[in-house]
Amino acid sequence: MEAKAIAKTIRIAPRKVRLVVDLIRGKETGEALAILRLTNKASSPVVEKLLNSAIANAEHNYDMDAENLYVSKVFVDEGPTLKRFRPRAQGRASAINKRTSHITLIVSEKKEG
Repeated sequence: MEAKAIAKTIRIAPRKVRLVVDLIRGKETGEALAILRLTNKASSPVVEKLLNSAIANAEHNYDMDAENLYVSKVFVDEGPTLKRFRPRAQGRASAINKRTSHITLIVSEKKEG
């Protein structure tokens, strides 16, 4: 059995979020929370909140034991890009892409035995 949590349109580039997400893939939830608390990246609090949400979904919706959970799958997809322009010399303009992320985190129960 698995439980899922999704955060959409997070205003951090997917490339930056993947650095944090790769640290917790396959870890037990307690260990993953500890790693996220000690990781000094802007996306760490967002992923930590998402992990807490997935744990709560597992307990409340599927009657899973929180002590038995691990991060089975976690991936980051690109969301909509906000396109902005910066004025440059001689009347030109250059594009600025403010990228967003969709983060999906799935927790599963460990197989006993």
